[in-house]
Amino acid sequence: MTEQNAPKELDLSCDAAWPRMTKEQINARPIRKYQGRIHLIQRSEQVEQAVRQLEKEKVLGFDTETRPTFRVGQSYLPAVLQLAGEQAVYIFQLRHCSLSKALRRLLANPKIIKAGVALDNDVQELNKLAPFKPAGFVDVGKLAKQAGCMNHGLRGLATLLLEFRVSKKSQTSNWAKRALTRAQIEYAATDAWVGRELYHKLQQLLP
Repeated sequence: MTEQNAPKELDLSCDAAWPRMTKEQINARPIRKYQGRIHLIQRSEQVEQAVRQLEKEKVLGFDTETRPTFRVGQSYLPAVLQLAGEQAVYIFQLRHCSLSKALRRLLANPKIIKAGVALDNDVQELNKLAPFKPAGFVDVGKLAKQAGCMNHGLRGLATLLLEFRVSKKSQTSNWAKRALTRAQIEYAATDAWVGRELYHKLQQLLP
């Protein structure tokens, strides 16, 4: 990560802190979803062009989706990778295009910030698909905690800092199926977009 793109250090001497948003307060906010362009990447030949566009960005929203488990001992690897830029969100269906060399190059690029919530497990699981050396990842939940926010998850932070609610209806749907529904695509795009928006919001709030 370059010095120019590195997240600012928070002033921990500030006594102000945001109160924890309750479930009722969160549910009182209007739901918003990503309204911009979405590129669904399903073929290997689409990946390189998508990555070249994403490599022009300074900050990307990042998230993954995995098929849910309902039995003890059952586990799955990530099925979807989402990266949100300024003008569009790219959704990679990994069952079709895999975690290619081009994607690994992007995820290992220290000059491009990949911002999201609770990133560590996502990155570890992606590494099981194909090894890479992650760089440029910023957990906005950790930044928010340092800032004094009592909410550290995506939904709570969106309500607290962006003043809207994120729907979680598609969270436990089957992300490994061949064709994603429109609701899944919008959900995945929204999560990545919100990660990017939260990063920029926290940067604006920092001294």
